[in-house]
Amino acid sequence: MSHIVSIRSASLRALRSGTKCTSYPHHHHNNNSISNVLSTSSTSTRLLSTSVKKAVSEQTLASETNPQYAKHKHIYFLDNSVSVTTPAFPESVKDGTIRLLKKVGDKVQVDETIAEIETDKTNLQVNAPQSGTIEAVLVEDGSNVTAGAELFKISEGGGDKGEAKPSSSATPKESKKDEKPPSIRKTEHQEDEPSKPQQSSKKQADDDAGSGKMPSIPPVPKTPIRETPTSQIPVTPLKPSQQQSQSSSGADPNKITGTRTETRVKMSRMRLKIAERLKEAQNTCAMLTTFNEIDMSNVVDLRKKFADNFIKRHNLKLGFMSAFVKASACALQDQPVANAVVDGNEIVYRDYVDISVAVATPKGLVVPVLRNVEKMSYADIERSINDFGEKAKKGSLSIEDMDGGTFTISNGGVFGSLFGTPIINPPQSAILGMHGIFDRPVAINGKIEIRPMMYVALTYDHRLLDGRDAVLFLRKIKQNVEDPRAIFLDI
Repeated sequence: MSHIVSIRSASLRALRSGTKCTSYPHHHHNNNSISNVLSTSSTSTRLLSTSVKKAVSEQTLASETNPQYAKHKHIYFLDNSVSVTTPAFPESVKDGTIRLLKKVGDKVQVDETIAEIETDKTNLQVNAPQSGTIEAVLVEDGSNVTAGAELFKISEGGGDKGEAKPSSSATPKESKKDEKPPSIRKTEHQEDEPSKPQQSSKKQADDDAGSGKMPSIPPVPKTPIRETPTSQIPVTPLKPSQQQSQSSSGADPNKITGTRTETRVKMSRMRLKIAERLKEAQNTCAMLTTFNEIDMSNVVDLRKKFADNFIKRHNLKLGFMSAFVKASACALQDQPVANAVVDGNEIVYRDYVDISVAVATPKGLVVPVLRNVEKMSYADIERSINDFGEKAKKGSLSIEDMDGGTFTISNGGVFGSLFGTPIINPPQSAILGMHGIFDRPVAINGKIEIRPMMYVALTYDHRLLDGRDAVLFLRKIKQNVEDPRAIFLDI
């Protein structure tokens, strides 16, 4: 680099000397020298440009081959923030309501949940793609978002893990940039000291300006002392109406305290969708309900006899739902019209059985779907129901888990229900309602015996199913539950 500077200096001296010697007889020779020097200067300029490009290329190559260098370069020279966008929505969902769990300045870890998006069917979690600090929040809490919308900006290095510390070889300019001038540090420590006379401050500012130093900032004066003590300031008491409005704003809607206040809470998207679909079922379907009762003695004995072996074999408990799901699948195969659906002026028949099992969660009723139940065993059904139950508790049920279904089973018996009429889950055509098992006196072969009995209800769409078909369908379920051997014998 030094020889390039020397060549440039020589070229400038030659130019100056050439302009002064125009009257000499050898001026033509000087002009040739000037041309040679200019050519040499142009060549040196090209050499300088080439060397700079080479240095930049070497720096880029080093950042690609050396991860440690690349990390520090990423931290100090580039914008290292990462955008967090909404996850992809299924085709049936267009948007969702976001609930922010983090704010600007919060530190997050990789895969930590930073927001939840509530859709019509389930909640979607938004996780952090890397450890860092929330740099910006790009949406408002409670607003509607679509797929692919930007939600957060996360800067790298703010988390507890993976935080890159600057090396000791950092540029001194950055260190000096963050370092405060001595005059400012001095002023910060002297805020409580009395201010000097104005003349001395002016003189010091002039001296600093002449010496090239930054002038000192005058200290901020203290706030004036109150003439009246705070304890003697009169306080106006709140009126009863004001107290009531303040208490109502922070009232718990799940508690009744007798303060005669009212609290309005916005309905969640899931609750709104449930209300819309239930009302749609009432307005669209011609719903009718038929009832029956089932003797649960054989199923109870079956559980007692094979419960331990079932746990050892499948690591699962044998419940009552598997018996009803399998019995319903066999009944649907026997009565395919109950597995069909009305679509405009047509009837759509399905050659598969997908049964939706209603599960109550704190946020609403969800119905995950068991696919191809006609091919499943008791163990497969129990395992699928157990997996859906765990997902429902964690709130991790996906929309794909609840999409579709040709028949629904609702078990109100887990809450002690004795009797009820379920509502059809559109666009399905029928739903089975299970209820509690209670010991009741029944007539068996002319004798009164105490048996564990359950009332069941079948609500169906009368546009598609006649009364005869619905009654025979429910009787088929009753037969398969009371005597599971009929399933294996296919009778």
